[in-house]
Amino acid sequence: MILKGSANWDNAFETLVGSLKTLSGFLDKQGIKPAGSPLIVYTSTDDAGFTYQAEIPVDQEPKNLARGMSVGTSPEGPTLKFVHRGSYDNMDNTYEAITNHLDDKKQEAKDTFIEEYVTDPLTTTEDKLVINVFVPLK
Repeated sequence: MILKGSANWDNAFETLVGSLKTLSGFLDKQGIKPAGSPLIVYTSTDDAGFTYQAEIPVDQEPKNLARGMSVGTSPEGPTLKFVHRGSYDNMDNTYEAITNHLDDKKQEAKDTFIEEYVTDPLTTTEDKLVINVFVPLK
């Protein structure tokens, strides 16, 4: 299940969690259980904000999709995995480390970053978050 959205950096986490709540609620009403951890796929970024897709893996196709929702497939191909632990406010440090790693290894990322929420952002205190960051490579 996919829900597209956009946000500015000041309210990024609240916006992302809101989108995941919307998807979760929609799936709950249809009796569909998630088939994996929720994901955020960043589709574009700039200094003001970003566009994204909030995604929840499912094993069955939901019916009567709400506005902005769609069904799609997960990204595939060679990917690096990094792990962020702690507050979403410190994600900049994780992305800086990722950029440094890519530069050091002379690797080039696609224009997409994927965050997999290992701990549920709807119920986990922000300082206890564990987020896998996947970086698809060109």
